[in-house]
Amino acid sequence: MSSKMQTLILLLVLTISSVTVKASPTDAGIAIYWGQNLEDGTLSLTCDTGNYKIVLLAFLNVFGSGIPPSWNFAGHCGDWSPCTKLEPEIKYCQQKGIKVLLSIGGASGTYSLSSPDDAKDVGDYLYTNFLSGRFGPLGSVTLDGIDFDIEGGSNLYWDDLARYLDSLRQQNRYFYLAAAPQCFMPDHYLDKAIKTWLFDHVLVQFYNNPPCQYDIANSDATLLLQSWSAWTSLVLPNNTVFMGLPAAPEAAPSGGYIPPNDLITKVLPYIKPTSNYGGVMLWDRFHDVGNNYSNQIKEHVKQSDLQFVTQLSKVITGFVSAALNGMLPN
Repeated sequence: MSSKMQTLILLLVLTISSVTVKASPTDAGIAIYWGQNLEDGTLSLTCDTGNYKIVLLAFLNVFGSGIPPSWNFAGHCGDWSPCTKLEPEIKYCQQKGIKVLLSIGGASGTYSLSSPDDAKDVGDYLYTNFLSGRFGPLGSVTLDGIDFDIEGGSNLYWDDLARYLDSLRQQNRYFYLAAAPQCFMPDHYLDKAIKTWLFDHVLVQFYNNPPCQYDIANSDATLLLQSWSAWTSLVLPNNTVFMGLPAAPEAAPSGGYIPPNDLITKVLPYIKPTSNYGGVMLWDRFHDVGNNYSNQIKEHVKQSDLQFVTQLSKVITGFVSAALNGMLPN
């Protein structure tokens, strides 16, 4: 047996083991952004709903280029009330099996990376203050990962930041990397970073982007599903893609809202069998509270036993194909 074939078989065995351990027929779920409105409710109450598998803390929105980092949790905490008070709530959510990630960037803020060294400095800051368990802005927490929601500033060096964070998780403990690109391709800010293939979750924003979102006026999902196919083809089979949606019409002024019944009947049956389907991402908790969106869709986002087995088969096939074609990261 050739060494190449032995390597391929080993990769296949590891893939099957990894997917079997980490996934289940109900592993797909809902990711939610929390922190941009006081009416979000507390983190603890958010996690008590049982609706979410990932909570993204939004946002660390000032960092890079030598600027002292700061964050905006819109009324939950700030200079007047230290965000260390979130520590017990973060740990409470994690004890319930919910991943809690810090989202960096956002639609408003002052952030950019000026060089590979700057990316390393930002990576060290993120690891030390949010991923290591040491005392930091959120207390002594060990968050489950970092989400790149980059919507402004420069489009340079985000790939360097992803690679450096990956080197840290390989040296220490594993944590998740997520990216939240716009649905049109290529994403202006995150294309190079996504093509490092290092992101466990890609939370694509299928809203505020008319060329690739749901057409509510005509109840037409054509452009949305075409874009979904493009994204799931781009992302490696052992990573997951979430369909990012507004939780209420007013959450996306430029459109993309899908009424719950339309999502359940016209969209989810198409996207759930995709090999790297991860679930649905919602913007945001505030709008979800007001529109009761996640309660209406949560059971439909999950996969059936048959869908899970089919997806697992596709993941294995895709992984082997990627290995044979040299597409997997070194």
